[in-house]
Amino acid sequence: MQFSYSWLKTQADTELSADKLEHLLTMSGLEVEEAETAAPAFAGVVIAEVKSVEKHPDADRLNVTQVDAGTGELVQIVCGAPNVKAGIKVPCSLPGAVLPGNFKIKPTKMRGVESNGMLCSAKELGLPDDGVDGLHVLPADAPVGANIRDYLDLDDTLFTLKITPNRADCLSIKGIAREVAALTGCEFAPTVIQTASVSSGKTQPVRIDAPADCGRFISRVIENVNAQAATPAWMRQRLERSGIRSISALVDIGNYVMLEIGQPMHVFDADKISGSIIVRRAENGEVLECLNEKTVTLADNTLVIADEKGALSIAGMMGGAASAVSDGTRNIVLEAAWFAPAVIAGKSRQYGFGSDSSFRFERGVDYRLQADAIERATELVLQICGGQAGEMVEALGELPSEKRVSVRLDRVAKVLGVDIAAEQVETILRTLGLQPEKTADGFQTTSPSFRFDIEIEADLIEEIGRVYGYENIPDDATSGSLKMLPLPETRRPRFAVYNEMAARGYREVVSYAFVDEAWETDFAANANPIRLQNPLAAQYAVMRSTLVGGLVEILQNNLNRKQNRVRIFEIARVFAKGSDGLFAQNERIGGLCYGAAMPEQWGEKTRNADFYDIKADVENLLKNSKIEFVKTAHPALHPGRAAEIVSDGRVIGFVGELHPKWLQKYDLPQAPLVFEVDMDAVLQREKTRYQPVSKFQAVRRDLAFVLPENVSYAELESSLKTVSSPLVQEIALFDVYRGTGLPEGMKSMAVKVLLQDMENTLTDEAVEPVMAKLVDAAAAVGAQLRA
Repeated sequence: MQFSYSWLKTQADTELSADKLEHLLTMSGLEVEEAETAAPAFAGVVIAEVKSVEKHPDADRLNVTQVDAGTGELVQIVCGAPNVKAGIKVPCSLPGAVLPGNFKIKPTKMRGVESNGMLCSAKELGLPDDGVDGLHVLPADAPVGANIRDYLDLDDTLFTLKITPNRADCLSIKGIAREVAALTGCEFAPTVIQTASVSSGKTQPVRIDAPADCGRFISRVIENVNAQAATPAWMRQRLERSGIRSISALVDIGNYVMLEIGQPMHVFDADKISGSIIVRRAENGEVLECLNEKTVTLADNTLVIADEKGALSIAGMMGGAASAVSDGTRNIVLEAAWFAPAVIAGKSRQYGFGSDSSFRFERGVDYRLQADAIERATELVLQICGGQAGEMVEALGELPSEKRVSVRLDRVAKVLGVDIAAEQVETILRTLGLQPEKTADGFQTTSPSFRFDIEIEADLIEEIGRVYGYENIPDDATSGSLKMLPLPETRRPRFAVYNEMAARGYREVVSYAFVDEAWETDFAANANPIRLQNPLAAQYAVMRSTLVGGLVEILQNNLNRKQNRVRIFEIARVFAKGSDGLFAQNERIGGLCYGAAMPEQWGEKTRNADFYDIKADVENLLKNSKIEFVKTAHPALHPGRAAEIVSDGRVIGFVGELHPKWLQKYDLPQAPLVFEVDMDAVLQREKTRYQPVSKFQAVRRDLAFVLPENVSYAELESSLKTVSSPLVQEIALFDVYRGTGLPEGMKSMAVKVLLQDMENTLTDEAVEPVMAKLVDAAAAVGAQLRA
């Protein structure tokens, strides 16, 4: 919301300087993003009247003018502007003046003719030029000799506020003035709205067919207006300083009323409306050409304003071209309505454009403001464009009900940490329009129609704290006895996880929890993701159930910047919807490895990272000897290079190489390796157990098994570990052979078995029975000793 300080002071005449007001508004929750003067610094520019114009004797495009600048005698100035003529009043910089950019004006000769100053264009003064080629022509009543900065109020400050979604009441001069009056104690003097005298019998019938979406709709016909009337300079200036371009008098009046009191309006050409105005939901496939020259196909979740023939505009958002006013318009219909915020919210993203009206309606407009807006607009139309006004026609739907909210003084003191007198609390609530009534322990208030966000006691305490001033709350240091709780031995500190990942060359990243629906389909085979009712953008329409999509997107960004070795990880929540309709948000850690296994160096040959590199990273991360990697099929991963991570019979994650089809879709030169693990499993660790080191030498025996090709080492190892013997310390694979000497469809796996006793030197008599049991156990998966 951008506004002019001078305009604000017409409704709240505070004595605060612009700098102090900026600080006060920011500290009260209305953050000032920017504050700048209406024009850049310049000095010595006055209003002058051109008395005569003659052609320059030696230049076709120059004129010699005589101007009255209020100095008591005429000043000769050579001017090349195409619109210079006798009788106009323009800005004039006399010798000694300094223009923007520190450009100093001095007497000079132009093609042999003396020039004692310069007549200025708007651009030369840093003002909006409205496309005018030449001098900035001022109104005929502009006082000659007056300082142009004073006359045009160029020292005015333009504030830009960052309004939070709950403070739609501050999207108008009236709303900000009410706030400033409450904060400073100055008088709040909103514009006095005059009731128009009815001089026409013409009315516009209105019907609401969607009462839950439209609570009130008011229309008024004004006949015989002059649509070509010029917008007054004062109105055009206020609009421009609020960031709105002047279009025409009728359109400008609607925009002006919206800025002044906060009610968006629309002006229809009455002669282009057939029968009654109907507020209804659009029909699927209904087409409307909008004022922004875009033609949209409407959906049935969209509220429209229509007549007997079809849609005239998208309610609360954009008017239609077919019913728009033009220079030839003679009769108009003013419209002001209250639309439920929920029916307007999201439509800007749905149709790809928005408006100042939709920005206000989706946040909530005062539902008692519509009649005032019609009267104020009528007053301005009659004043500027003339005409005869008819009676207002009102149709009602479902309007919000008043909310009664109580606040306790002791609760205010407890939450804010400061005792505020009951009289001061009452004054604060009253200046905010909350109509306080005393109760035994505080006040009961009625939420005004312009404050949708006042619903519970905490809301009132926030308002009291804002207006009282957070800076006035003492910052007393608190003291207390705190006991540090010990971290269980079976629980790792979170920072240790970050250190582990960083030590292995990974960098932490942060991605959105809102993701593209295609990512859920591709990487999680999730056909029914959790959808957002009001997404930030089309590509952020659902909640993620996996971290893989965000990691792949970040990899793409790095590859686009010529980074050919990427190691990233993210610790964040993923979201799932259960069959019972409840939602779960589990924390997981995801990682991605791409490119060379090691940084480029002289001591090791370059090779690409593979499945076993990232598997090692996962094993290091989990630090759990009980985990298993079981072959699996996963929608994101290569069918032959993927495993699920199992701990105590529970699947806690997955690891593998990205599926080849996603390499092509996401334009990746080679396959990255990814993993994702439950954070709770990562933070768990086995309890440390101590045991003495054996003084006796270990015995190593090697077993070479021939087994079917489809039997994995994990299955063989699991079978071997069924042999329970305190002598067996380690079983590990050290060789795999396929080829000559083996039957077709068979392979050889060689494992080492380390055996050791804590109390005796092992003998063959002790070892051989154990080895025999291992051979028998291997037979359970079809493995036999290789001859």
